[in-house]
Amino acid sequence: MKFWRLGITGKLFIAILSTCILLLITMHWAVRVSFERGFIDYIKHGNQQRLVLLRDTLAEQYAIHGNWRFLRHNERFMFQLLRSFDRDLAGAPMPPPRAGERNMEQYTPALGAQDENDVAMPDDGGPGNMDPGQPDPFAPNSEPPREDNGDPHGPGPGMDPLHGWRAQFWVLDQKSRLLVGPPFPIPPDSNREPIKFNDTTVGWVVASPVERLTRTTDISFDRQQRRTSWLIVALATLMAAGATFPLARGLLAPVKRLVEGTHKLAAGDFSTRVEQSSNDELGRLASDFNQLASTLEKNQQMRQAFMADISHELRTPLAVLRGELEAIQDGVRKFTPESVASLQAEVGTLTKLVNDLHQLSMSDQGALAYQRRHIEVISLVEMAAGAFRERFNSHGLSISLSLPDSATLFGDPDRLMQLFNNLLENSLRYTDSGGGLSINGRIQNGTLNLQFADSGPGVTDEQLAQLFERFYRAEGSRNRASGGSGLGLAICQNIVEAHGGKISAGHAAAGGISIDVTLPLESETQRSV
Repeated sequence: MKFWRLGITGKLFIAILSTCILLLITMHWAVRVSFERGFIDYIKHGNQQRLVLLRDTLAEQYAIHGNWRFLRHNERFMFQLLRSFDRDLAGAPMPPPRAGERNMEQYTPALGAQDENDVAMPDDGGPGNMDPGQPDPFAPNSEPPREDNGDPHGPGPGMDPLHGWRAQFWVLDQKSRLLVGPPFPIPPDSNREPIKFNDTTVGWVVASPVERLTRTTDISFDRQQRRTSWLIVALATLMAAGATFPLARGLLAPVKRLVEGTHKLAAGDFSTRVEQSSNDELGRLASDFNQLASTLEKNQQMRQAFMADISHELRTPLAVLRGELEAIQDGVRKFTPESVASLQAEVGTLTKLVNDLHQLSMSDQGALAYQRRHIEVISLVEMAAGAFRERFNSHGLSISLSLPDSATLFGDPDRLMQLFNNLLENSLRYTDSGGGLSINGRIQNGTLNLQFADSGPGVTDEQLAQLFERFYRAEGSRNRASGGSGLGLAICQNIVEAHGGKISAGHAAAGGISIDVTLPLESETQRSV
């Protein structure tokens, strides 16, 4: 069974989308935690405001009535009081009212005779003086205490208990006896504020702690926010997926082009090129790929031309040898010293061609032996020119020298002599009778510049650029008697480069070709070493 494999586009798409989803979920979680904590802090702050307002208002009412009889089991009074606080807090922030600043007469029930258990003024300091037999309402899991009369009145019919607020409120007298509030144990960590009259604690206002959402409207609001935030995450994920896919394709488009180009290149299509659409790393990679393809294409063309030239160069002398031998064998031509000399000339041509190919291959591989030492290169040029002078004179050509007195370099005299002989041989073969060769030299910036300039005929600019290619001859007839093997200048280039120099070709002032050779000279420091 063949499984479907994800391509690099799919992998990049999944990677970017997964990162976006992870970021969205992390942001959603952080926002949720921040919202819940902030919302609970907001509720705590509101309850604290209600607690302070309730404390100040009850202190004001206690100062008016002188006892707690007006509040005992009066759930309606507490309900209306808290609703008035909510209206005030919903309108605009306001400081807690001080005693005497709020008139709560409208909420106060009609008062009859005082209960025998009530006191007109506090006779103790607060909860610290509570009766020993009275249960502590702040003790965990304790039942809320009641007044001595034991009347467990709750809210009347149709009255809302004090459970509609975010916290539960209790009001205790100075002996910590329950005056009003839900019939539940008071949590030990509740918030409480003392109700004071004339710097004496006459009671306590207690509010349950808020650690989680309990009111239905708050829970509904929290659920709505949670659903909305998850909906935003889902929509953001869809938008991220819609933006990530074309982004991944756009980023990987250059890579796909490189992959397709590499497949064509591996199949042997060296003419393939890829589009360079940017200047970043992928753009530079595309440029390097095109350079590699161009080099491979050029090498293929050179190899094909090289093989064609070798076959041509070997086939011609072999055909001549075969024809002459068959002529002698058939009796068409007699076996004379002249025929032997002709056969030896063809064999010599083959031998020279094979030797040139061997030297060229050795120089290409860097295996050509170089015996380097300190040599006087000017004397080598003069020796090579002297050896060719008689041959030049026999062809009606002249040689003129304009060289420095001396120039020392570190090199192989045999290879340098081969270099000069090849250059002189080319001029001898290609220069028309009546012309000449001018060899000029000068020392500049630690280098020796030699110029071999002959007279016409010259070559075109296109031919000039191909002179150092192997088997190239500017002569169209390709006659080996005058054109040679076409490897001389290629060998010269390898010898010059092996000595750290440069060789180039140009048009000579006399109408021929100018070969410029630059060789680095030996410095005084190298001599002393």
